Order: sequence, then C-alpha cells, then structure tokens
Amino acid sequence: MRSIAAGDTLLSPAATRSLVARFLMTPDSSSPSHPEQLGDLTPREREMVALVATGLSNQDIAERMHVSPFTVRAHVQRAMNKLQARDRAQLVVIAFQTGLAHTEPDGGRR
Repeated sequence: MRSIAAGDTLLSPAATRSLVARFLMTPDSSSPSHPEQLGDLTPREREMVALVATGLSNQDIAERMHVSPFTVRAHVQRAMNKLQARDRAQLVVIAFQTGLAHTEPDGGRR
C-alpha cells in the first residue's frame, strides 16, 4: 500500500515474468536490446535495475541494499532516463533483453 501511495508501481514476480515473456515475444525496435547500451549506467544503477527486474518494490530494494526508498527511486529514475524506458515495466524488459536480469544483482549478499 505504501509503495502505491508513494507513486511506485508494484508488480508481483509472477506478473513481472508474464509481462517480460510477452514483451520478449514481440520485440520493439525502439527499445534498447544490446548490453553496450547499459554502459551509461553506474554500477549502482545496474544493481537497482537488476533488482527491479526481480519484481521487488522500491521499499524491498531499499531494505535489501540498506538505503532509503528515495535513493532507490532516484537510481531507478536515472536508469530509466538513460535507457529511455517509458515506465518500470519497460525497464524490466530492457533488463531481460540485455541479460542484466540474469546476473547476481547484489554480489551474492542476502
């Protein structure tokens, strides 16, 4: 509830997987699809995008990374701007298309 009230979009992991599968089946030529396009992202932005791709909310990411939800939101927004993602769902698709979603986003920390 807090995430939605804060303006975040929350997708369950199952919904995220379904959405990504659908997008990957119908490629969008305007969407980045090459790993080199991640080169403008900072390492922290890459971590955040990878965590977003797992379906975590900003609050969940903040707790995992020991930062504030506002910090997460700022990193995610900057990544979206750099990758020209229209929304969080497109950011997830980009993460999967580039292989970023298949990396260990937090260096093995749990």
